This record gives sequence, C-alpha cells and structure tokens, in this order.
Amino acid sequence: MLSQYLAVGLAGFFGAISRYAVGVYVRSLMGATAFPWGTLIVNTTGSFLIGFLVVTAGERLSVDSGIRMAVIVGFVGSYTTFSMFSLETFDLLAKGSWFVAALNVAAAVVLGLLAVYLGMSAARLA
Repeated sequence: MLSQYLAVGLAGFFGAISRYAVGVYVRSLMGATAFPWGTLIVNTTGSFLIGFLVVTAGERLSVDSGIRMAVIVGFVGSYTTFSMFSLETFDLLAKGSWFVAALNVAAAVVLGLLAVYLGMSAARLA
C-alpha cells in the first residue's frame, strides 16, 4: 500500500514539474497576457492525455492498476491545474474582466471535454 502512495507521489512530482515547464514555455512564447494561456494549454493537453491513458491502459493494454493510478492520478492529476484555473478566473472577475473570465471558463470546459473525447478516440484508433 505504501509503495502505491510513493508511486503516485513520484509521478505527481514529475507532473508538477511538467506543468511548470509548460507554463514557463508558453509565457516565453507569448509574454504576459491578460488571458491565462498556459493554464488553458495544460488543462487541454492534460484532458487529452487522461482520455488517451484511460482507454489505452484500461481497454487496450493490461496495465497494472498501481501503474495506472500513479500515471493518471499522480502525473496527470498533478499536471492539470484546475485549482490554478479557478484562481485565475477569480482574479479576472475581481478585476472586472467579466468577458475574459467567461471566455476562460467556456474555453477550458469546451476544450477540456473535446480533448478527453479526442484522446479516447486516438487511443481506440491506435
């Protein structure tokens, strides 16, 4: 049981580092913008990845449940940033940027759902 917690924690470490790296990279490309592009990109790619992994590890391959848990809960759960998305949206609302906040929510939800679907579809085609 302890080894499963350690595996999730270790995978979470790499997910968090990856999330930070993507955010830094996006900021270096786009500069400081009013729209939280880094978080949107992380949440969209994380949604694709979780959809892909659920189908690949659960339907197509016989992956050990502990490994699935480490990768999906640890890595992807740490990589995606719903709490940061919530904070950034709240900050936009607090600044009176209602339109940008609504755009952020709509884009994150629609792109996240679409990315999960595409990830599952890609895994089933592979």
